[in-house]
Amino acid sequence: MADDTSGTTAGGSYRPEGIADEFSGAADTSTTSPGPTVPRLGAVGMLRFAWRQLTSMRVALFLLMLLAVAAVPGSVFPQQKQDPAAVAQYMIDNPTLGEWLNRLGFFDVYASVWFSAIYILLFTSLVGCILPRTKAHLHALRTAPPRTPRRFARFPARGRYLAPADLVGPEDVSAAAVKHLRRRYLGLPAFRVVTDVEPSGALTVSAERGYLRETGNLVFHISLLGILISFGAGQMLEYRGQAIVVEGRGFANSVVDYDTFESGALFDENSLEPFSMTLDSFESQFRITDAKAQDFTAFVTVRETDGTERADQIKVNHPLDQSGAKIYLQGNGFAPSVTVRDSAGEIAFAGSVPFLPQDDVYTSQGVIKVPDVSTGEQVGLVGYLLPTAEVTDSGARSIFPDPINPMLVLTVFHGDLGLDDGVPQNVYRLDTDGMTQSLEEDGTAVTLLVGQGETVDLPDGLGTIEFDALPRFVALDLRHDPTLGWLLASSLGALLGVSVSLFTPRRRIWVRATQDEAPDPDGSGRTVRRTVVEVAGLARGDDTGLQGEVDALLHALPALPEDLTHPQHGTSTPDSSTRKADR
Repeated sequence: MADDTSGTTAGGSYRPEGIADEFSGAADTSTTSPGPTVPRLGAVGMLRFAWRQLTSMRVALFLLMLLAVAAVPGSVFPQQKQDPAAVAQYMIDNPTLGEWLNRLGFFDVYASVWFSAIYILLFTSLVGCILPRTKAHLHALRTAPPRTPRRFARFPARGRYLAPADLVGPEDVSAAAVKHLRRRYLGLPAFRVVTDVEPSGALTVSAERGYLRETGNLVFHISLLGILISFGAGQMLEYRGQAIVVEGRGFANSVVDYDTFESGALFDENSLEPFSMTLDSFESQFRITDAKAQDFTAFVTVRETDGTERADQIKVNHPLDQSGAKIYLQGNGFAPSVTVRDSAGEIAFAGSVPFLPQDDVYTSQGVIKVPDVSTGEQVGLVGYLLPTAEVTDSGARSIFPDPINPMLVLTVFHGDLGLDDGVPQNVYRLDTDGMTQSLEEDGTAVTLLVGQGETVDLPDGLGTIEFDALPRFVALDLRHDPTLGWLLASSLGALLGVSVSLFTPRRRIWVRATQDEAPDPDGSGRTVRRTVVEVAGLARGDDTGLQGEVDALLHALPALPEDLTHPQHGTSTPDSSTRKADR
């Protein structure tokens, strides 16, 4: 075989015949122009590319998912605003990990830099996505439905019928089609309709529906934007306070009167609306059989700044509305009223001390601190309140949550309570570093059993304690968020928008009515003039109801006197002179 080297360059590479050297790369590079240069985006191009990526739907959905994932640590780790004591305990138990988590903002997730960055990016992405889509949708609302296609054969849903021209004319068909398509649902027309006359003389009707689909989509995204704005504004404007109130006492709506108080960055203390509230009484109901709670009711008296008063109730899941805030019944318990006298017989402490329930039968733990003794050492009493006490050889316990036989079970400490150091202390804990526990001769701790109405001597000559009464207390939680209404409206709007978007079909319907001549079906050889009506439908995506829409339109068009019952779709031949429909 002859060696064919006509398509080979000097370097041995293949060069197709008929291609000029400047395109094949075989020409001398010293005498030819350089190859094509890839254009550079530059700073403006990169910014435009980044903006288009940020405002794309896939990035918005990714950021929404990322925001949900970023919120998970807020429920896994204790948060500084909600429970600072738990945060401190976590850092004590996990010093290394806790320090890193604190630096990364995991104990204040919703105010951290990374959570705020995701939040702001999602906000920007939604705005950049909504604005151009809204503009395009408004343009589509002003645009007429598309013109009637020339052929209907390829449409997924279609129908056709023939009628004598002297009984049914194209004008009758067009008028009936427009009337049917413009029928109203909830005050809105089912279709947007336009009519036209083709050069051939045929009358056409073009109709389109489904604009609410995009409207619902935009409403969903705008509502989602409203949720983000409401959430962010609520975090900056809200405030929340907790207070424990004993029967017969009350509190005023001021920052200093709450046991704990949290507020947003833009909260102003002067915005608190002044009012006061007194806990008149508290009622609880428990089942006798198993001591399960059935109902809790706090009866209160609310006083406005103008001096007016009103009686009201606070129940579980039924908060009290006051001054734009809601006051919830967060908890309840007993606050035994005791009187402690020191070794000189002087009253060192008198008042009610809340004991916190620990179980279903309201076995409650508490601390009584007695710093104001006239002589001797300060006293601290730690123990339990048993609402219905049962004392046996194995110890004392509560058998029912109602105060049928209340009893205090206390151990005694004496020394320095540490209250004069200026360091805040937990009222439910006793700092025993500077104190000594009172012991029996055998070295066991002294335990005092004090029934209601009884007076018991304290060990080591520290004085006496008297159990005077057993009032109840309630733990109230006041929350004020001015954006809750907007948040609810935005959430409902998002639900409505996504429902409309999912269940609104996007359809286009066309009708063409024209007249022609055809042989008379009676076989006489004559020609008759007839009206030919064609209907076609097209949907965006799969739409099982599209053919039904076409059939409904066919049945709404003018009927012949002998065809008032409208035969079913597909039951007759298309060349009949009576009303027929085929796919």
